[in-house]
Amino acid sequence: MPPLFALTVASQRLLTFLYAMTPIGELRLAIPYAVFAAKLPWQEAVPIAIAGNFVPVVPVLLFLEYFSQRLMRYPFWNRVLTWAFNRTKRRSAIIERFEAAGLVLFVGIPLPFTGAWSGCIAAFLFRIPLRIAVPCIALGILLASVIVTLVCYGVISSAFLFGALDKFR
Repeated sequence: MPPLFALTVASQRLLTFLYAMTPIGELRLAIPYAVFAAKLPWQEAVPIAIAGNFVPVVPVLLFLEYFSQRLMRYPFWNRVLTWAFNRTKRRSAIIERFEAAGLVLFVGIPLPFTGAWSGCIAAFLFRIPLRIAVPCIALGILLASVIVTLVCYGVISSAFLFGALDKFR
């Protein structure tokens, strides 16, 4: 008899997809979970994680302004959104410097508070049109998936990656 809480392969795929959708975890959580905990092969895990990470992009880009305007009326959400917007703006010098290519790098380099969600916030703050933001964020997601997968398998070390990234600051 299987354990009560044993996850089926289908539920592990679903968790990978859902983890990739989260604003904090994204691919940095989904791919390591899929590879190490769920024991999915990377060829299966990475496309699931990419799809999950991309799902919120267009709705966030389309509705961020509408919801942020309404939520800013409430003190709690005003503080949360102001913090998120200010933090994204501070961390997005690369977008100001390199524009669309900077958005790809901002999303694609898997550091804390970067990724598709932060890329959507940055695109909103810098008024990057949807037709430019969506492909840039998609390319960034692909880049991040490659980097996270290579780190998971030890092809590149995270210490090397973060040391090399210091040159961009």
